[in-house]
Amino acid sequence: MPRLPAILMLAAVLAALPAASTGAQGEGALRDRIGSAKARERTLAGAAARLGRLEAQTARQVTILESRVSAAQADLTAAENRLAATQRRLEAARKRVVRLRKRLAEVRRTLASLLRARYMGDRPDFVTVVLHSDGFPQLLETLSFIRRVERADTRILDLVRSARADAGREQRTLTILTARQVREATAVRTRRDALAGIAAGLRARRDALARARAARLDALSRTRSRRRHAEGELSRLLAARARAAMATGPGGPWAIPWPVVQCESGGQNLPPNSAGASGYYQVLDTTWAGLGGSTPHAYQAGKGEQDRLAARLWAGGAGASNWVCAVLLDVA
Repeated sequence: MPRLPAILMLAAVLAALPAASTGAQGEGALRDRIGSAKARERTLAGAAARLGRLEAQTARQVTILESRVSAAQADLTAAENRLAATQRRLEAARKRVVRLRKRLAEVRRTLASLLRARYMGDRPDFVTVVLHSDGFPQLLETLSFIRRVERADTRILDLVRSARADAGREQRTLTILTARQVREATAVRTRRDALAGIAAGLRARRDALARARAARLDALSRTRSRRRHAEGELSRLLAARARAAMATGPGGPWAIPWPVVQCESGGQNLPPNSAGASGYYQVLDTTWAGLGGSTPHAYQAGKGEQDRLAARLWAGGAGASNWVCAVLLDVA
């Protein structure tokens, strides 16, 4: 145990250097904050990178799906155009069937009227035609004319009937074709809508990933800013401590930081205390002997020898634990 004056000197040093004591606690807190911030930065950076990869992958999927939606839309437009053209043809065929039905009815009425007129009028019979014919050539011509008229009437009726039958077949064919094209257009529309729904879902996922990534990056930026601020505080604290440690103090230069000398001996060559520590640096007798001191006690040697051996014991801060004050002041 150091004697009472040494304890009083330690209290005086601690009172005179509040920043060192507070700094020891502040340094630990700052280092903890910096370490936690770096760990959080790594976590946030990793999360942002993963979200970025997922966002890019989803964006590629959206591009593929949108191209497929465009292709399906083109197919749907073509199918709807074909359906519209077929429906126009079907409508035209229906109108044609209606017109041909009317025409057939008109032809039938006309032929019926002609037939009634021929049989109800003063049409000469075959004998009359023969008797009134001016020779055989005229007879043949008259009979041929009558047959041509009858064949013409029959041909007109057949043509109208055939045209109506053709128009009816065309209408039935177009009706079947329209039904098939309606099914095709419906199938293409269903596929287009399904692809559009998937693409919309992927776009929503991509946007959500982008928002999540932006949030991680914002948190990363704020964490990095706080960490850099803490590092700045730590740097200022360490710089202040280094300046304090480099202070020579009265009676210097000193082999170890002056605050430790001031705490240990007040810069005086003290005789052994109850623990056996003496000299400017309060070195224990056993330690002094182990360092190769030329005297039984450290205080008995000159300051130069004490400086040299204390510097060896301090070892650039590696041996700071040999001094209680160095530990208390966190000076190394």
